[in-house]
Amino acid sequence: MSKKSFDILVVILSSFVWLPVIVLASILIFFLDGRPVFYSSKRRAGEGVISVVKFRTMLKDVDKKYNRSVVSVSNNVRFLNTPPDSPFYTPIGRFIERCSLTEIPQFFLVLAGKMSVVGNRPLPVDVVQSLGEIHPDVEKRFASPGGMTGPVQLVGRQELTDQERLRIESKYCDFVNHRYRWFVDAKILLFTVLISARLMAPCTVQDVLDMLD
Repeated sequence: MSKKSFDILVVILSSFVWLPVIVLASILIFFLDGRPVFYSSKRRAGEGVISVVKFRTMLKDVDKKYNRSVVSVSNNVRFLNTPPDSPFYTPIGRFIERCSLTEIPQFFLVLAGKMSVVGNRPLPVDVVQSLGEIHPDVEKRFASPGGMTGPVQLVGRQELTDQERLRIESKYCDFVNHRYRWFVDAKILLFTVLISARLMAPCTVQDVLDMLD
């Protein structure tokens, strides 16, 4: 089975779950925090830049306070990882984040062929530029389509250094382009759900690298 066929199969078979989630979460955000319900931003995914849509989980004016030009690089980590206790989250947004539902609207992007279900997460262009200052090989992580979830999520973004994350993401691209097997994507997707539901402990970096081998 090709990666594109796997994406279509997952989107169709899971539609009875993600479509009601989009409706319910949209209603909750609208009534508890108002418009806009969705947040859209330009992100680098694969070989190009796309508009990535997700539920708005932060304050309406967060872009004026939280971007790469004002958020300092800490502990030599340049990936923009928002901590779970960030004051920028709205109450309903924090709940949606904890339930790992933020990216659900991107199923429509998968249907449109702009993203994959499993892949390296799209990144803001300024974050890519910041990473490139000390990691010239950052482009390797864009050698396959961006995804809603990916191997990094099995470890946890907060637990990884930039070098570890780029190593995993580059390895995933190599896997997709040279030895793709649909059941590995299925395993990553299943583990993502189990870890998010606290039914499984996060993987280690080596666990993920071994999985991709």
